[in-house]
Amino acid sequence: MKVMVLVKATAESEAGEMPSEQLLTEMGKFNEALVEAGVMRDGEGLKPSAEGVRVRFSGNDRIVTDGPFAETKELVAGYWLWEVESLQAAVEWVKRCPNPMASESEIEIRPLYEMSDFAEADPQGTHARHEEGLRQRLATERAIVQPYLFFAGRCEEALDFYQQALGAKVLFKLRFNESPDPTPEGMLQPGFEAKIMHASFQVGEMTLLASDGCDDKTNFEGFRLAMTVPTEADCERVFTALANGGQVDMPLMKTFWSPLYGMVTDKFNVGWMVMVRSEEHEAAQS
Repeated sequence: MKVMVLVKATAESEAGEMPSEQLLTEMGKFNEALVEAGVMRDGEGLKPSAEGVRVRFSGNDRIVTDGPFAETKELVAGYWLWEVESLQAAVEWVKRCPNPMASESEIEIRPLYEMSDFAEADPQGTHARHEEGLRQRLATERAIVQPYLFFAGRCEEALDFYQQALGAKVLFKLRFNESPDPTPEGMLQPGFEAKIMHASFQVGEMTLLASDGCDDKTNFEGFRLAMTVPTEADCERVFTALANGGQVDMPLMKTFWSPLYGMVTDKFNVGWMVMVRSEEHEAAQS
């Protein structure tokens, strides 16, 4: 079951008093325990009601009232969204929580409705299907799409190259012989046992995934990685570094969308488009 866990406001939270370093540390450990247990789905602290507004519905009228609001004990200062086995399980977790306020405070637990609770009002399941469609749409909108590059046995070399050429940062690396699960028999080309099964590396603000793959047959075709840098000097430096051992497909030149733009295929056959950010073009696109 899902529950909303509400941290009730106090005079201190409504006054905007910030938590102590000790409380931040304790709450951080508590949140970590929630995450590790697979309980926490979301959670945030709320600013004082003085920074909020209320909208009152009265017939066709909408009346907006600026905070602060009276009755502090009825206000909320923060929340969690948990998924637990039972209401009692949620109670046990709350008992483990550090006091979120400097003074006495309260935490309220409220179960969330499930669509099954509305079955009597939705006998054909029409609204349930609509809600499920919205849930699936939200899940897709929140999805993360990342390039996954297979280097046909040269992943280690490629990671070293991108560290030198682009200042890439390798975040993770796992070899086939380090996998918790054995590789299916016959899946790997002989000699690939110590090759990289999975790696992640960061270039600028983007994280890419990489692997040696299971054999040396991989080819990169039909795509390029677009890299945008701040200045023309940066563009020339990165372009030259990527072209080392590779080939220039389009020399750096001025275009209508960038002061400097070029295409290059590096020595691992990965295609790149390197360009300088153009404020005018970005403004026109927005």
